[in-house]
Amino acid sequence: MPASWDIDTVRAAFPALALTDDGKPRIYLDAPGGTQVPARVVERMSEVMIRSCANDGGPFRTSRDTNRIMADAHSAVAAFLGAQPDEVVFGFNSTSLIFHFSRMLAREWQPGDEIVLTRMDHDGNVGPWLIAAEERGVTVRWLDFDPDTFEYRYDMLDELVGPRTRLVACNHASNIFGTVNDVARIVAAGKAAGAVTMVDAVQSAPHLPIDVAAIGCDLLACSPYKFFGPHAGVMYVAAELRDRLTPLKVRPASFDMPWRHTPGTPSFEAQAGTQAAIQHIAWLGEHCAGFDSAAPLRQRIVAGLEAAGAYEAKLMDRFLERATSIPGLTLYGIASRNRLDARVPTFSFRLANRAPAEIADTLAQENIFAWSGDFYAYEASGRIGLRDKGGVVRLGLSHYTTAAEVDRALEVVAQLAA
Repeated sequence: MPASWDIDTVRAAFPALALTDDGKPRIYLDAPGGTQVPARVVERMSEVMIRSCANDGGPFRTSRDTNRIMADAHSAVAAFLGAQPDEVVFGFNSTSLIFHFSRMLAREWQPGDEIVLTRMDHDGNVGPWLIAAEERGVTVRWLDFDPDTFEYRYDMLDELVGPRTRLVACNHASNIFGTVNDVARIVAAGKAAGAVTMVDAVQSAPHLPIDVAAIGCDLLACSPYKFFGPHAGVMYVAAELRDRLTPLKVRPASFDMPWRHTPGTPSFEAQAGTQAAIQHIAWLGEHCAGFDSAAPLRQRIVAGLEAAGAYEAKLMDRFLERATSIPGLTLYGIASRNRLDARVPTFSFRLANRAPAEIADTLAQENIFAWSGDFYAYEASGRIGLRDKGGVVRLGLSHYTTAAEVDRALEVVAQLAA
């Protein structure tokens, strides 16, 4: 296998990338909202629904297949996160999983307790905790970010986290600014106070190797449909917390893992698709990083993400070089080309003379797919004063994006700016 990035072969793994509309190729720069999927994901999900469509726990062939599919998927996610298979919970999406676990955790809270949330998070890691805090009479404290650097105010941690802190929730990478945050530092502050720690890794999972042991958190959520898989959610739950929480579930359901914190029948086909998405990342480790297919899955996953990250860094550098030269363009996020390791390839911006929705519409007319708005980064968009002003335009790159696609999108933006 070649130990170099082969963009043509990588793109060939994604059927959607070959589609055109009225002769125009599709340029997918909407990855932060959901990535495209490799053929292996579609094929695996189809195979499961045709050959093994049954609930788990039965003695017959298709049900036994379902048990195996479920076990294999949990093992794959464990390798992806650096966890154990019995520390993995599947759900419909990250937001619903966070709501689910917030209900269980809030049972332990008392009036006068405190939780720490951040101004940078997607509201999926804010709203559920706000609701729980209101119901339990718990005080919410806020970790802010610097609107000039787009990085957390880590100096605030000492005053925010204390003996009454019961939860500290933060995000690994911002879905609006692209900032990669020092979550291990935030988690350490929470753990030192005896608080439960929650990390939203939805935006980092497609770009960075995740190691829950190194982060040290109790909970970590990510979404397979953001890392080349189907619509589903995944939650890492540290074993101690997993066993301490009283599950929210019907009485006959098993209290053993992987069923302990699963409230009902999951999507087994989505679990199989998630495993296939992880296998795609491992394949990147083989094809583009030179790892043998017999190497441990975790090693191939890390190698694949590191190879993808190196390729994405070149795209980021190209984007920043060109975008920052467009008159009237304001970028909301780290703009230094010397600090590419401090961000993921998610770029939010505004033009002085154009509404974000107008820019997204113009890009769409050129078959360039991009988002405008606040993307549920409710606190962050409010903090920079843009929540009620149309938000920003967001372009998200991935390991299947080409340099030519970056150039074409910025060409349209430059025309609008002029």
